[in-house]
Amino acid sequence: MVTCHLRYVLDPYQLEAFEHYGKLWIPLVEKFGGTHHGYFLPSEGANNIALAMFTFPSLAAYERYRQDSMKDPDCIAAFQYAQDTKCILSYERTFFRPVFGEPL
Repeated sequence: MVTCHLRYVLDPYQLEAFEHYGKLWIPLVEKFGGTHHGYFLPSEGANNIALAMFTFPSLAAYERYRQDSMKDPDCIAAFQYAQDTKCILSYERTFFRPVFGEPL
């Protein structure tokens, strides 16, 4: 299992556009076998940082999603939407593996 954590730097004047972008991607990640854990938009503090997390069963499954999403019309449209609105200034992608507690 691998979880992708995304940290976005946003245009603070385009938060509504970014929220729409996030709503486009949640079902797209799930369409390709991932579990999306949501987008987290600014509330208190910095007004231009957002986060997202989603999980795939393996790094190989994530890599398949990345390849397949580049050919999918809905994914291409979502990428284009972000480009057109310029709501995302930059982003970082980090991968994590879970640690679960041991049974008592």
